Amino acid sequence: QVVVMESGGGLVQAGGSLRLLCTTSGTTSSMSAIEWHCQAPGNQRTLVAKITSDGIPSYAPSVKGRFTISGTNARDMVYLQMNELKPEDTAVYSCHAIFQWNHYWGPGTQVTVSS
Repeated sequence: QVVVMESGGGLVQAGGSLRLLCTTSGTTSSMSAIEWHCQAPGNQRTLVAKITSDGIPSYAPSVKGRFTISGTNARDMVYLQMNELKPEDTAVYSCHAIFQWNHYWGPGTQVTVSS
């Protein structure tokens, strides 16, 4: 059984930083990627950043240069460093663990950026 959990959300002023953590318990040997998604009220969930099992990162254009995804070699701990936060970054951020035969979501963590 794989359990995905996020932490590190909170309230921050515009221009500030937060670091989110995604932990994945259970076997990670067949994990192919970890993704961070965000969903603001009334909006669809969108992909923010992704890191593959080979450690290759990718980012949505709206966060490129401000956010950095990184993690342990086993990808059981994946961080999302968020700098230069903007009010439009306010959302619930969720971690998505993708395995060869299945995928799992965490419950999400709230990030609120005040202007």
